Amino acid sequence: MSDNTTSPTSTADIRPDATSFDRDGVLKIAEGEVFGPTFPKLPLPNMLMVDRIASVSADGGKYDKGLVVAELDIDPSLWFFHCHFKGDPVMPGCLGLDAMWQLTGFYLAWTGKEGKGRALGVKEVKFTGQILPENKLVTYRIDIRRVISRKLTMASADGQVEVDGEVIYTAEDLRVGLFSTDE
Repeated sequence: MSDNTTSPTSTADIRPDATSFDRDGVLKIAEGEVFGPTFPKLPLPNMLMVDRIASVSADGGKYDKGLVVAELDIDPSLWFFHCHFKGDPVMPGCLGLDAMWQLTGFYLAWTGKEGKGRALGVKEVKFTGQILPENKLVTYRIDIRRVISRKLTMASADGQVEVDGEVIYTAEDLRVGLFSTDE
């Protein structure tokens, strides 16, 4: 059996303490099968903007409070290229922003925090490039600033989106909160 420090080879190997998750693992997280039904989930496709979580750690990152690195393979057949925009296909910037919120919520689940994850806001977002059908790889980097566990559990993070190695979006102070499952 794998020690799970790399992508698992089968869904039987997927454990909540893994430091990376392949596509099967990401889908199992979205279904609530990795951390459990009371933990935050990733969204299901088509809103899932992540193919794999390359690494997650409780330390590291800009603030030494946690780091998530994830990837999305770009395929010209992705749903949004067919409707945004006709004759001028581009991935909506809001989907990249949502992916950063998704991964911030994932971090809370990975660290054992329970509840339904919801985006609470972002201080500043900058878009300096775009994701086109001819691109190959989107990489997300989430630097955890802090996690607050009081009446409301909340994470604050900075994020960036790269396409084929070039940073094209940045977000400062992404906030995700967890709400009880009966709210």
